[in-house]
Amino acid sequence: MSDTITSINPANGSVIATYNIDDEKKIERSLKASAKAYESWRQTSYRERAAVLRRIAKAIKNNKRELAELATLEMGKPIAQSIAEVQKCAMNMEFYAKNGAAFLKDEVVETDARKSYISYQPLGTVLAIMPWNFPYWQVFRAMAPILMGGNTMVLKHASNVTGCAKAIEKILKEADVPKNVFKLLVVPGSKVTPIIEHPAIAAVTLTGSTEAGKHVASVAASHIKKQVLELGGSDAYIILKDADMQLAVDTCVKGRLVNTGQSCVSAKRFIVEKDVKQEFEEQMVAQMEASTFGEPMDTKNRIGPMSRKDLRDELHQQVQDSIKKGAKLLCGGYIPEGDGAFYPPTVLTNVKKGMPAYHEELFGPVAAIITAKDEQQAIKIANDTIYGLGGGIFSKNVKKAEKIAATEIQSGNCFVNAFVHSDPRLPFGGVKQSGYGRELSKYGIREFTNIKTVFVGK
Repeated sequence: MSDTITSINPANGSVIATYNIDDEKKIERSLKASAKAYESWRQTSYRERAAVLRRIAKAIKNNKRELAELATLEMGKPIAQSIAEVQKCAMNMEFYAKNGAAFLKDEVVETDARKSYISYQPLGTVLAIMPWNFPYWQVFRAMAPILMGGNTMVLKHASNVTGCAKAIEKILKEADVPKNVFKLLVVPGSKVTPIIEHPAIAAVTLTGSTEAGKHVASVAASHIKKQVLELGGSDAYIILKDADMQLAVDTCVKGRLVNTGQSCVSAKRFIVEKDVKQEFEEQMVAQMEASTFGEPMDTKNRIGPMSRKDLRDELHQQVQDSIKKGAKLLCGGYIPEGDGAFYPPTVLTNVKKGMPAYHEELFGPVAAIITAKDEQQAIKIANDTIYGLGGGIFSKNVKKAEKIAATEIQSGNCFVNAFVHSDPRLPFGGVKQSGYGRELSKYGIREFTNIKTVFVGK
């Protein structure tokens, strides 16, 4: 096994940088240092922690352009989206700095005791295993509640965005975060198991594939360690026959192409009532074909390369296998010439059970259109999946759509006449094989606390 990690520019295949993998001695020192730092960090006041989070937010803002360009360079995100991601990270730190103390305030419960209440206490050192698709947001989304809750954090980032991981480490140093409260480990996925098992780690949070989640969950569970898992998704967007078609198409295309389609909550399956199928298809194809792809630093391009060639090739195989089983290709569906990991906006229709595009997560700019005879069948198809992260409903009858979203769709998030996205004010997470636990909002910060009952007798 190599003792280095190489970062590759997915737009042209060139080498960006090579990094040394941390050896076992360094990993051991880092984990012990983080556990030791926890003992003092947990004693700090909410006011002190909030001040640290605000300094981190300021450092993020001060380095916005540099951070954004590095993300675009390492994983291909269009530059405007990289800038927006960085800005959202700062907002999240400020949100928890402002609201964290209130979220963790003791809750008095009336019992027969002299006094009884619920207290939220930190757990210890949390291992964060984070993906490449939102190289900053995923990390800072986890970091804000972890640190505000009084825990320390160890980051194992995706290998192909090691440069972004190093940049995060630099940001925290600039923000004067107390020593060892945050530690970065530069290690491949093959070295994660012993880190999870290490006694210094109290809990684990993972954003990644369902398969990765199964492994992390099994290892953590064997050591009785808490986990929060945000895993894969195959979000269904239902387009009812009474939908505002222009709004539906605009929103669905945006939801499918954001981050070059590489998001757990990208719009992926489009379930359209048969009466409006042709209209939806024609408008979607027109917009997808008009969406330019290319060099991600060029703001005229709506999508950039996929993060790696192997992932692009896997996506193309899913498309080809679906076509072989009867799906119809309306646009895209080819591998462009050149060294980059590009894939064009692609639309498949007549997608049915048994096809990869029906059952599997399409992690790239590919839309799968499925026809439903009526509203009830559309709901049934939407739920006919192992995943349950997000979903959407499009209808002019907002009251009806809201009821479907709230009670009929099996997902952790369901939006009406909008595409799914995360917001610090709202809990975020999935059901079924999209994971468990919640991030963001008051629920996210409480995930990594000991929800303790305190009872004072008479």
